[in-house]
Amino acid sequence: MADATVRPEVPGQPTAPVTATKSPGALKSLAASTTGQLFEWYEWTAYAVFAPFIAAAMFNNDNPVSALLATLAVFAVGFLMRPLGGIVFGRIADVKGRKHVLIVTMLMMAAASLLIGLLPTYGTIGVFASALLLLCRMVQGFAHGGESATAYSYVAEIAPPHRRGMWGSLVFVAIMGGTVIAYGIGGGITELLSESAVGSWGWRVPFLLGAVFALFVLYLRSGMEESEVFDTAEAADNAAAGGAATGSTTAATGAGSEADSAVVTTFSRGRLARAIALVVTMVSGITVAHYTWSSYASTFAITQRDMDSGSAFWMIFASQLIALCTLPLWGLLSDHIGRRPVIFIFAVGTIVTTPFLMGMIDDRPWTLFVASLIAMTLVAAAGSILSSFMSEAFPTKMRTAGIGFAYSLSVAVFGGSAPYLNAQFIQWDLYWLISAYIIVLCVCTIIATAIMKETRGDNLHTVGRG
Repeated sequence: MADATVRPEVPGQPTAPVTATKSPGALKSLAASTTGQLFEWYEWTAYAVFAPFIAAAMFNNDNPVSALLATLAVFAVGFLMRPLGGIVFGRIADVKGRKHVLIVTMLMMAAASLLIGLLPTYGTIGVFASALLLLCRMVQGFAHGGESATAYSYVAEIAPPHRRGMWGSLVFVAIMGGTVIAYGIGGGITELLSESAVGSWGWRVPFLLGAVFALFVLYLRSGMEESEVFDTAEAADNAAAGGAATGSTTAATGAGSEADSAVVTTFSRGRLARAIALVVTMVSGITVAHYTWSSYASTFAITQRDMDSGSAFWMIFASQLIALCTLPLWGLLSDHIGRRPVIFIFAVGTIVTTPFLMGMIDDRPWTLFVASLIAMTLVAAAGSILSSFMSEAFPTKMRTAGIGFAYSLSVAVFGGSAPYLNAQFIQWDLYWLISAYIIVLCVCTIIATAIMKETRGDNLHTVGRG
């Protein structure tokens, strides 16, 4: 069993070593957190997988292209709610704890998924169907912003420090795993049902299943442990507050408390904005590549290359299943060589391959499989270290709120809009802009990563000091 030394933030006292152990409780908490992420991302991706069918059911079909664009616009609006959810739930997680938020966000996602599965169609209630769909996606986006940020923080905090990259990679395993499950169910439904049946009611099945899955996740999360890193910081805050209230603190303790407060103040005023800006920029290339290949590639193959919908779903399913198996290996590599080199591998590889991969897709399913496999394996490299890299950029009492705002803002602006922008580029007959957009943002990722310091091995208890 691996032990690692960490130092708690205790105001007014020298930092003392504390042993962080990979306990059975930590492993159970890891499983509960990542399983929840798995099903949240399954519910989230199911919308993109069935976008053509949702467009037909929930919008005016007089113009099919317009209906699809409207569906993807609702997809993007859900992402725009994520920064707000990241800020609100991030602050709650930094004050009340990570476990509390992970349960609440799961309940919200489950309720929204159930409602989407039961919504009446445009033909039944007209524009109100579109409005209700938009509302459900906004609720999901709000909850998703808090869920993602909290999971990234939580897993990094419970991980053994020397294996933070590998443990953190499991968060992205869950993200890609949820996508794989969504595409697998999408492929199964389109194989078993006729196209008319899928359009009539089959597209609802994944959302109803998501609500059922959530009950199992809630059971797992009820037994989670709170993060030891958060508990240590909370105990330090309580000790400082108690000392001030009784007036019993010594001059040395008072000086220490002031110094500790100065660290937080200095970070919040001088470095928080910089850290957020760098994370937003670093994530931009990762998220646009991820959502182009996980949420739009199948729609592109079906609507623009006349690929069979069932075949397209299975190709995405197979390619992402293989890619997600590489995630722990990328995370482990980052624990040995650092976070920044792994990001550079993703960015340079994506810049070089993207123009060729987008151009090779035609109506033959294998072309989508090969293109998606290469692209998503590169995305896996960067995704594997997001939890560790972002958590190592913020101090404990600002970590979830900082990640929640920076990550959610970047994903909303660059990732959530990617399917819509890609469809719009195609409508303008500017296919080349899809690749150009990804390449430009990957260059931004390289620049931000070059500015950020290497954080492999950093102590999460002392992030923000010095």
